[in-house]
Amino acid sequence: MILCDMHTHSNNSFDAKNSVDEMCRAAIDRGLYALAVTDHCEAPFIRFGADCEFGSFDEQIPKSFADTTAAREKYAGKLKVLRGMELGEPMHDPEQTARALSYGDFDFILASVHGMRNMLDFYYMNYTGIDVDRLLAQYFDELAETAAFAHFDSLSHLTYPLRYIVEGTGKTPDLEKHSEAIDTIFKILIKNQKALEINVSGLFKEMKTTLPDETLVRRFKELGGQYITIGTDAHSAGMVGKGIEEGIRVAKRAGFFQYTIYEKHKPVLIDIQ
Repeated sequence: MILCDMHTHSNNSFDAKNSVDEMCRAAIDRGLYALAVTDHCEAPFIRFGADCEFGSFDEQIPKSFADTTAAREKYAGKLKVLRGMELGEPMHDPEQTARALSYGDFDFILASVHGMRNMLDFYYMNYTGIDVDRLLAQYFDELAETAAFAHFDSLSHLTYPLRYIVEGTGKTPDLEKHSEAIDTIFKILIKNQKALEINVSGLFKEMKTTLPDETLVRRFKELGGQYITIGTDAHSAGMVGKGIEEGIRVAKRAGFFQYTIYEKHKPVLIDIQ
């Protein structure tokens, strides 16, 4: 199996532990072919500079880009190091999103929605007494808007809220109720030749599935999806590459014979053995 991890965070992300160099050494130790460093950049918070609770993205992302560039040269021939960014909420503030994209000549951009307009990140929400189906309906509507954004390569962790809804309520929402909305997202991705991410972090959380799960990955394929990226969402060197093999197996069972990495925003297909 050729293993590539297309979603990792170095200590240039506010919530991660290890340096880019440490992440790369972990990837080499685990036999990875490619590693994308995709540090967090929450677009609507860029304007707050150093006063932002997450730190200054004007400092963090250029440093991530520089560190990843240095690692790319240092580990040439041992590991394909890809310069990336996880661009959160790109539709909330177009001016700041444009600023984020100007931080460097990236190989790969993940687009994500961690929190909806005028709402907390799903991580911070209290799910007691919340109408979860209504919340998810709003989320998938906003994710469809994000899927139509031009300047990204792969849509990250489609079912992100389930990480915290399952932990907070002990129940897994019935996504069949949202099948039409999810199909709309998939059709937009397919039309615009964008990738869908299989995020394996859920395997190590209470939900015990990838985000999205195999059923939804299969539906993406049925509708004509071509590109799948696979990432751990690692926030420490210890998690680099962990679960990638299972992510590949999910893709294969869903009907994919290849998964995708990106160089200079160009899809490179990796055969699934």
